[in-house]
Amino acid sequence: MKNNFNLNDYPLWTALVTPFTDAGEVDYAVLEQLVAQQQAANNGILLLGSTGEGLALSLKEQQAIVEHVCQLKPSVPLMVAVGGMNLAQQIAWVEYCNQLPIHGYLLGSPLYAKPGIVGQTHWFESLLNASNHPCMLYNVPGRSAVDIPPAVISNLKDHKNLWALKEASGDIAKFEGFRTASPELAIFSGDDALMPYFAQAGAKGLVSVAANAWPEQTHEFVKRSLSGQHPNLFADWSQAIQSLFAVANPIPVKVLMHLQGRLNSPYLRPPLTHLELTQTDCINNANNTILSWH
Repeated sequence: MKNNFNLNDYPLWTALVTPFTDAGEVDYAVLEQLVAQQQAANNGILLLGSTGEGLALSLKEQQAIVEHVCQLKPSVPLMVAVGGMNLAQQIAWVEYCNQLPIHGYLLGSPLYAKPGIVGQTHWFESLLNASNHPCMLYNVPGRSAVDIPPAVISNLKDHKNLWALKEASGDIAKFEGFRTASPELAIFSGDDALMPYFAQAGAKGLVSVAANAWPEQTHEFVKRSLSGQHPNLFADWSQAIQSLFAVANPIPVKVLMHLQGRLNSPYLRPPLTHLELTQTDCINNANNTILSWH
């Protein structure tokens, strides 16, 4: 495995789903196939994010998944998600992953507690200090219940391990606030549908859900978004991506991947369930649209 990846050379990172069997066990054979698909499309891989149901897995399962993917020695970089609300546990997780051949971390905002500027600065600084790799912070108020204030980015902007920010609030004004707080910070869209708009505002790339189902097509979508030369690109994509968020992510994308034959089972860990998605016409139509697009 190459260790000297320039992470900014990878404008698309796939927030990889975790495949399960019908019995709810991690399906490692399918996981290998999913990694191969992302590698073939030259997409960076994010393990154990919210799309990967990371917080629904036991620590042993999390460790086994990261170790298993590392043993495959993919030719693309690996990022591992760090998330929860117990700082000591998250530091221990970072220290564990530091021993493995990974290339970066996604550091989520602390869940549930809703800390302010001082608390968030301490949280992220502690994790950045523990890391041996570049880190992408993750602003996702829809899941953490609180935004990362631009002041936190200002406080951390000179940290040697702060590489990027995944901005998933859906608000271009917040994106601009982060750009102002740290002009050198690489900002990635955390919303597939907003990638064209974030690209125009100076985004470096996308951390994607859609790339699980459409690895090559999403790679091309990001490339064209960043080139700014394809203004008619976005209507089809926007509609298709909406179908992947009809109910909580990653339910629709896992159901679609099951229909595509990429997953043996659409199983999700409770409280999520594929039974939430009562009709599949929208994702089937989206699949046909995107596969004919590229």
